[in-house]
Amino acid sequence: MQLYNKLSANERAELIKQAGKERLTLSFYQYAHISNPQEFRDQLFIKWDSLDVLGRIYVATEGINAQLSLPADHFKDFKQHLDNIDFLKDFRLNIAIEQDNMSFLKLKVKVREKIVADGLNDNTFDVTNKGVHLSAKEFNDMLNNPNTVCVDMRNHYESEIGHFDGAITPDVDTFRESLDIIEEDLREHKEDKNLLMYCTGGIRCEKASAYYKHKGFKNVYQLEGGIIEYTRQVNAEGIENKFIGKNFVFDERRAEKISDDVIAQCHQCGKPCDTHVNCANDACHLLFIQCEDCKTEMDNCCSSTCKNIHALPYEEQKALRKGQGNSNDIFKKGRADHLPYKKDLRNIFETLKK
Repeated sequence: MQLYNKLSANERAELIKQAGKERLTLSFYQYAHISNPQEFRDQLFIKWDSLDVLGRIYVATEGINAQLSLPADHFKDFKQHLDNIDFLKDFRLNIAIEQDNMSFLKLKVKVREKIVADGLNDNTFDVTNKGVHLSAKEFNDMLNNPNTVCVDMRNHYESEIGHFDGAITPDVDTFRESLDIIEEDLREHKEDKNLLMYCTGGIRCEKASAYYKHKGFKNVYQLEGGIIEYTRQVNAEGIENKFIGKNFVFDERRAEKISDDVIAQCHQCGKPCDTHVNCANDACHLLFIQCEDCKTEMDNCCSSTCKNIHALPYEEQKALRKGQGNSNDIFKKGRADHLPYKKDLRNIFETLKK
């Protein structure tokens, strides 16, 4: 019985083209007690593979975190399958704002220690004692409150291309880093400020809000469904949009356009740009922002060195990589020193301390 993806991304892309079906991109998460994550994982893979589901799904004893796509005409069967799982019945699915048939090209269902790498010991606090969930309108009202501190719980490369107007955007590489930074810099405001948080789909705020309440913050709020659900409500209900720029997403689309504002710049030339790419040199694969002019000049690469390597025959590139291991740049997000216009490190809470 097949329990793992066996097709390459190129092979899958060709099958999607041949099928000619429109696909839906969606995401969801749910905290729940799963006694046997491996068994649950295998059951999901078998069923979802039969429905032509593609995506990245993490399963742990604490629940499930999924980003995926599937043929639109399979959605009813997919939803019925979810409804047959007790803790997934009738819960919210975040449907992508912008659809792309190639958003995912493989089905990966993995068992992890946690569904989000937060580095926390959940036994030390009550993870169910979460902050107050706010709708888009309620979030806007809270954002307008002068007694509110709004914090982006995403990483620097996500907030660099889009964030809520007036939000604090921690310059961090991981979710875990931001938790301690925020607590330290807001330690004098645990009782007199509203701590308002948001992330892509809400999952990071679920854990963060419980953590901050445990740490003594009295007024903790979070955007229900994250930026994705906020945008849906804004469009459906005619609510004022306070998000500027793009929402970074973790699939082949890279981002969803929320407003027409371009708030970032090309990391190579400094021109206004908010398009993330991966360096075409497979030994590098650095994620960075690149405009169309630099893309053409640099042949989709982040540096002249990578450009020269990428120009070599594929077998020569493989030979150069042999025995070298992965470049650290594979795990970096726009931090390489050779990018002159990368996001600068700064103290994100300076305005609060003045």
